[in-house]
Amino acid sequence: MKLGIVGLPNVGKSTLFNAITKAGAEAANYPFCTIEPNVGVVTVPDERIKTLHEVYNSKKTIYTTIEFSDIAGLVKGASKGEGLGNKFLSHIREVAAIVHVVRCFQDDNIVHVDGKVDPIADIETINMELILSDMEILERRIAKTQKNLKGDKSLQKDLDILKKVHDFIGAGQSARAMDLDEEESDFVDSLDLLSYKPIIYVANVSEDQISDDAIESNEMVKDLRKFAESEDAEVVVISAGIEAEIAELDDEEKAMFLEELGVSSSGLDKLIKASYKLLDLISFLTAGEDEVRAWTIKDGTKAPQAAGKIHTDFEKGFIRAETIAYDKLMECEGKLSVAKEKGWIRSEGKDYVVKDGDVMNFLFNV
Repeated sequence: MKLGIVGLPNVGKSTLFNAITKAGAEAANYPFCTIEPNVGVVTVPDERIKTLHEVYNSKKTIYTTIEFSDIAGLVKGASKGEGLGNKFLSHIREVAAIVHVVRCFQDDNIVHVDGKVDPIADIETINMELILSDMEILERRIAKTQKNLKGDKSLQKDLDILKKVHDFIGAGQSARAMDLDEEESDFVDSLDLLSYKPIIYVANVSEDQISDDAIESNEMVKDLRKFAESEDAEVVVISAGIEAEIAELDDEEKAMFLEELGVSSSGLDKLIKASYKLLDLISFLTAGEDEVRAWTIKDGTKAPQAAGKIHTDFEKGFIRAETIAYDKLMECEGKLSVAKEKGWIRSEGKDYVVKDGDVMNFLFNV
């Protein structure tokens, strides 16, 4: 899973990236500090893995990961080559989802590229550049489809959808805000439009505005949430400065620090949770003395395909999956023998849809 962190210059992108990945990307108070995207891989926190490790005394524990890419700050005119232009847009094209950092704090010591802090205007600046890039793609595709339509009338449906999307984003709205049926959605997804990519808006607030109570009274955050609703997008509120401090603490110190701030969880934890929800992802678990591991799959994945995540042979020769919900296993203190006595270990076949937290053992024959 690769997420691209974007935003106007000096909104806190690189500071946030440094904090959540500890990758040491350069962060400075001038535009285009980031040119080539910095990449950092973050372990997805999962208490279930830690607990299963303690139960099985496993030799290894393997968590799932998310890759964050810190993409250069964008300015108006990028689609026409301003700033880093097409290089910026090509970097966005490579990611599964966009994390759009928006400045929601006032600070005279940190310059804003447009001279004033206005979260919605900032969003519209970037969204418009993505839309303009998409318009060019759609116009070329429409012209090609119209030409081919003379010899293949079945392309009329494609042409209708292309024109529908072109008209919609031509009115200044991102493609992700469209109401599409499943067939239309699959087709638009194949176009690889930038403004159709799933998005999380990150409201970067000041260090004294990070408590849950302060967030609820922040007018900029309220405006951002209202805007995000129109795109059915997630909003995560983070203080990049606080995240930088948290990054230096161990788990116990981190918990105490967050409690003092009146914050329920770290920004990174909130961002990861929102990312999984946005991309419709879940994790199943495998456990034993050799290894305890989390595996990320799409929600709705069936057992053979989940097995294939571990090894293609597991999917090809799938017989069945022995499955128990993590919570049920913990009720048995992790003892499979007790779970079997209670009848809680299920034997699931090829049509079983894997649930988040399923602890699984796959039987296969190749």
